[in-house]
Amino acid sequence: MTDFQVPVIVVGSGIAGLSFSLKVSTAADVLLLTKKDRAESNTNWARGGIAAVMGPDDDPALHVQDTLLAGAGLCHREVVEMVVREGPARIQDLVAWGTRFQQEAGRLSLGREGGHSRRRIVHAGDRTGFTIEHALLEAVAARPEIRVVEDLMVVDLLVEGEGRLRRCRGIRAIQRHTGEEIRIEARAVLLATGGSGQVYRHTTNPGIATGDGVAMAFRAGAEVANMEFVQFHPTALFPTEDPAFLISEAVRGEGAVLRTRGGVAFMDDVHPMGSLAPRDVVARGIHHALRASGHDHVLLDVTGIPQGEFARRFPSTLEGCHLRGVDPHRDGIPVVPAAHYQCGGVWTDHHGATTLPGLYATGEVACTGLHGANRLASNSLLEAVVYSHRAAQAVSRLVASQGAVSEGHVTSLALPEPPADAAEPFDPPDASREALRQLLWDYAGIERRWDELNAHHDELVHLLRSEEARFEAEGPGSTGAVERRNLHWVGYLILRSALGRCESRGLHFLADRPYRDNERCLKDTVLVRGEGLEAREVEP
Repeated sequence: MTDFQVPVIVVGSGIAGLSFSLKVSTAADVLLLTKKDRAESNTNWARGGIAAVMGPDDDPALHVQDTLLAGAGLCHREVVEMVVREGPARIQDLVAWGTRFQQEAGRLSLGREGGHSRRRIVHAGDRTGFTIEHALLEAVAARPEIRVVEDLMVVDLLVEGEGRLRRCRGIRAIQRHTGEEIRIEARAVLLATGGSGQVYRHTTNPGIATGDGVAMAFRAGAEVANMEFVQFHPTALFPTEDPAFLISEAVRGEGAVLRTRGGVAFMDDVHPMGSLAPRDVVARGIHHALRASGHDHVLLDVTGIPQGEFARRFPSTLEGCHLRGVDPHRDGIPVVPAAHYQCGGVWTDHHGATTLPGLYATGEVACTGLHGANRLASNSLLEAVVYSHRAAQAVSRLVASQGAVSEGHVTSLALPEPPADAAEPFDPPDASREALRQLLWDYAGIERRWDELNAHHDELVHLLRSEEARFEAEGPGSTGAVERRNLHWVGYLILRSALGRCESRGLHFLADRPYRDNERCLKDTVLVRGEGLEAREVEP
């Protein structure tokens, strides 16, 4: 095992990791690690945009109100107000780094999505994530203080000390193509690893979304919160692939309507906002409509959007439909819900610091208190840039207070590189991984039952223990083995958190307990690893 030392390590190359790196690199060298290609991230797949108060008819108080309403009582108001207040400045950062958002008449074009009372979605058509990702990668490439290393899979965090003296000191990783193992120590480690959608059978997330950051942080002793709240995007193109092709919520924002295959606009009877209701409401509405009809999909009727406008505003969506033989205006778009966003994650303060000193987290991997029980559409990229800015400030101060790292610049590190003729590593389909994904889909998905969660708890514990024993015996070996282990930990955390909430709230809906209990359950669900696995709740 080879050892290195650097000032700052960033794990993940999406909007959170890249924007943090750009900010903190003015104070310290940064080693940015990504387990595959640097452009492969959840950000790259984000089609909608970033919510921010930029329009003349909008007001921060309205954005705060919309976020609190979507979050079903669990948003932390001071966090919501802070993120909304700082959002416009972070949009300007993205523009300064080269992001070309769509404009109309010399001003940012603003879309509308579910749960928003105003047009406030800053976007680049329906390729917003892709546009941001590539602009930030170009900006990072121009910074000699930032070194990006691809194909390095982080296995675990390095922790030293005991009790209150415990501290994150770096990471242990393997080279994806060769399995070579290395240790890298750092003054600070930022997790920007994204979400965990691959724990479910159907997901809009790419294959890299295996919950690595949450699993590693929990094993290292950091607190994890609100993992029961998993957002299912209502409109994935049917039939789903892996990952599912996402039909942006902005399509409904421009006038598309959800209908049964018989033509009934069923959401009008479910919520006053109809097809633009918050995502949890729409996903459950579709779920119930499918169950009542026995059909395997519903239709998104886009005839309310002129064809030319649809082609201009949603070119990627149109292309994706045509590739699957769907003509949106003739056929309607066949859609079903799919796992989309992890609202919980590694618990952080207002500057991205976790409860494990030396470890920070921003983006989807983190739980900041912004989303509560349900994320308002397009608040995720906003949260990532606001918290990455704040985390960069905190880490810059930390590094400055501890002095320079003696080994010098990250560019001089002789880190393992893949062989020049390396083929893409192949991990064969794994039965335990697929069993886990099916179990979570069946029993901890859009609609749950308390009795079923209890009944399958021991089964999931058995799967986790078996996976840990397998990992202990075989070692990391490959990226697939590490990801499989992390998925089992995340699956357990989701189910265990769901068992800690004896009510229905936001994305956590119990069919046999379909009510909110504000007297006893208006709290965050926090999991911490001690001698065993325990749950505790704290006031928001």
